[in-house]
Amino acid sequence: MSEGSKGSSLAFGQVVIGPPGSGKTTYCHGMQEFMGRIGRKVTVVNLDPANEVMPYQCAVDIAELITLPDVMENLKLGPNGGLIYCMEYLEANFDWLQEKLAAFRGHYYLFDCPGQVELYTHHDALKNVFAQLAKWNFRLAAVHLVDSHYCTDPGKFISVLCTSLSTMLHVELPHVNVLSKMDLIEQYGKLGKSLCKRDTWNWAASGVNYLFRVSWCFPAAFNLDYYTEVLDLSYLVDHLASDPFFRNYRRLNEKLVEVIEDYSLVSFVPLNVQVMQQEEWGRENRECWICSQQVW
Repeated sequence: MSEGSKGSSLAFGQVVIGPPGSGKTTYCHGMQEFMGRIGRKVTVVNLDPANEVMPYQCAVDIAELITLPDVMENLKLGPNGGLIYCMEYLEANFDWLQEKLAAFRGHYYLFDCPGQVELYTHHDALKNVFAQLAKWNFRLAAVHLVDSHYCTDPGKFISVLCTSLSTMLHVELPHVNVLSKMDLIEQYGKLGKSLCKRDTWNWAASGVNYLFRVSWCFPAAFNLDYYTEVLDLSYLVDHLASDPFFRNYRRLNEKLVEVIEDYSLVSFVPLNVQVMQQEEWGRENRECWICSQQVW
């Protein structure tokens, strides 16, 4: 994976990005287990210097290079400024990252990234890291996780759409927006009728199709397709206008919605990682039971 080398093998993977608390580490854990169960070698790379508790098996950890607590203590920076400094420090030490990744040739890579929105919307450090990985023959897709509870509030959902669009334009990678924690959506209250459905997300990488069974039960003011496909957002503006506070900002909301619809790039895939893991375990148990019956 040396820079500028020709004919070297390609490496495939995902950069898992999103705001704090959106489930990036949980997603990497579930994906690592899923890959292992289908016989695929997978390497998880932790690029979050504030991530001290990792449920997955971490092969490369940025904590070996720099940690957020050290930066905050020594440079007297806050958590946001400290994270930006850490990413700039990583950008200045590409040789460390290249040496670490070279030990896992032939693996599928999962990059667990920090949970600071500025790093994906307008700061260039992580973008430059992704660009450098591309020069090392990495073919990556961005998986942008967003907490599904934002769908329960029209104002928050418009904000999420703006953030997702800005991230897609800035990161410049093949992009999948994911509504995470679908199993917890009902804890935030029901806005309308509940929808229960089962769907499949096909993930294609390196010529292999990975199937994710996605199960969700979604309460919403509109049906789930409205949020995942980002349909006519004028209904959301009208819904916001019914609130006396947001009524004063109707023109602003209309202009934001126009920008989102003019680009027509943002859509979402619902995901419940826990259900994905449970169904995989259930499948293995059923196979073991069938095998024992055949032996009997």
